[in-house]
Amino acid sequence: MALRDALGTALKAAMKAGDQRRLSTVRMVLAALKERDIDARGKGNPNGIDEGEIQRMMQGLVKQRREAIELYQQGKRPELAQKEQEEIAVIESFLPKQLSDAEAEAAIKSVIAATGAQSVKDMGRVMAALKEKYAGQLDLSKAGGMVKKLLG
Repeated sequence: MALRDALGTALKAAMKAGDQRRLSTVRMVLAALKERDIDARGKGNPNGIDEGEIQRMMQGLVKQRREAIELYQQGKRPELAQKEQEEIAVIESFLPKQLSDAEAEAAIKSVIAATGAQSVKDMGRVMAALKEKYAGQLDLSKAGGMVKKLLG
């Protein structure tokens, strides 16, 4: 099932169940998606953004929430940090399972071998292959450090 369809189904289910947190989070994701679709149409893409771009958008939303949690914890606002954590759980329920550190390292090693990368100069090629092959499953910011370490 495509992410758009899954979000629409989840919205209806949350309405029927009266799950306010899930409902508000799915609405927020759909609003962000609609905004991106409108931007894409302005750039000549009548169908809006594709599945991979939706996943990246949702990962960005998760990242924003993690940053907010940190700030709320520093500001001694645990109830707001908890709200953000609940939103992360809802958003991540639509995303593919993230690779563990060990799985990520194994994936990076296999991509390095497949691309024939020898040094840090080849990092761009490795990152492009990782982005294509493991979109939505791998935190590319973490992967960048691992790639650098393995190639260095």
